[in-house]
Amino acid sequence: MKEFGGPAVFLDRNDINTDEIIPAKYLTEISKMALKPHLLEDLLLDGKPFDSQSKQMKSAEVVVARANFGCGSSREHAVWVFEVNDIHVVIAESFARIFRQNMFNCGILAIELDKKQLDTLFALPGNITISVDLTKGQLTAASDVPEQKEITCSFELNSFDKKLVASGGWLPYAKSNY
Repeated sequence: MKEFGGPAVFLDRNDINTDEIIPAKYLTEISKMALKPHLLEDLLLDGKPFDSQSKQMKSAEVVVARANFGCGSSREHAVWVFEVNDIHVVIAESFARIFRQNMFNCGILAIELDKKQLDTLFALPGNITISVDLTKGQLTAASDVPEQKEITCSFELNSFDKKLVASGGWLPYAKSNY
């Protein structure tokens, strides 16, 4: 089974929409790879532009955000840009319904945690690495600060979404099951 997790980047904001994930001006691109450098380039955090080209963002394999992630226009490009940037886990309090399903269809894990668990993750100091055990429904967040303990959170996914993600998305799942 595919392993999920890696270095995390934290986006401390609610309502990050699909136009901020991938600006609409790039929706005419004819390949997914053409989207790669534009992930989160229009995102504002605390009224300031997010540095989407930072070393931390370039190495991220996990995104942690607040509530209603992926709201706005229902476009697959907003999921594809995570896929081509090797981000296969997004953790938030909630997701826009269509965005969330597009993530599972592309083999990307959408994990919902309650606000208290998210606050605990956001409070971790240093650089954070998150590992996910899809079978157990648990994620573990570890800080590079030596005296910091690991934090483990539980999450639930329905069995079909687990199968989609474990298969690598809808197309590989359908190919092996139909």
